[in-house]
Amino acid sequence: MARLIEKPTKIQACGTKEKKIKEFIGNVNSKTDAVSIAKMESPQGWEEPGQTPEFDEYTIVLKGILKVETEHNSYEVKAGQAIIVVQHEWVRYSTPYQGGAEYIAVCLPAFSPNLVNRDR
Repeated sequence: MARLIEKPTKIQACGTKEKKIKEFIGNVNSKTDAVSIAKMESPQGWEEPGQTPEFDEYTIVLKGILKVETEHNSYEVKAGQAIIVVQHEWVRYSTPYQGGAEYIAVCLPAFSPNLVNRDR
């Protein structure tokens, strides 16, 4: 049965500066644990701790540049590009460039604080 999602829920973000997370589909907004879909707005200078998540993350950059660091590579994902980070791969996201970035993140299974495994 189809379900209309009227609006997203704002989620508290982890990181050095205030990042806006609007979850449309996921554990919080739609009580969906199979997948989460959220729009992120990260200001210039934002970064979060590294993590080794127990979910795959598919990211599409809408505006700006998202820096994605893995154990072996560093990527500058620009507007119109996407990146896939598979579960159990160490990753760190940041937006060090002017203007920050806006992007859509899809996590399978859905993002959960219990599954993200942030560095301490």
